[in-house]
Amino acid sequence: MREGKPHRSDATTLTVNDTAVPEATKVAGNRVILTIYAALVGLAGLFGFLIGIFLEDLEPVAMFGVIPVPPTPVGLAVYGAITIAVVLGVFLGLVMVVSRRA
Repeated sequence: MREGKPHRSDATTLTVNDTAVPEATKVAGNRVILTIYAALVGLAGLFGFLIGIFLEDLEPVAMFGVIPVPPTPVGLAVYGAITIAVVLGVFLGLVMVVSRRA
């Protein structure tokens, strides 16, 4: 390894606190983040489904203020999952773009 500050072009390792970290760790970290993202989207869908089952007299909601969604278990599951997917997806996408440039 070269002395001094490591170069960004080193594709095999990253350094954290002067310790070599394999590139595979970075990939595993991305996989963990995407797994958590998918779990949260699924959880939002499940909660929407449960709200549709257990609550009565719900009014229709409008996804993004445009698309009407019926207050059925499936409709609320879709609404919850898509809303969370878009909101978290925007922030996750921004973080990924910024982390690649840093």
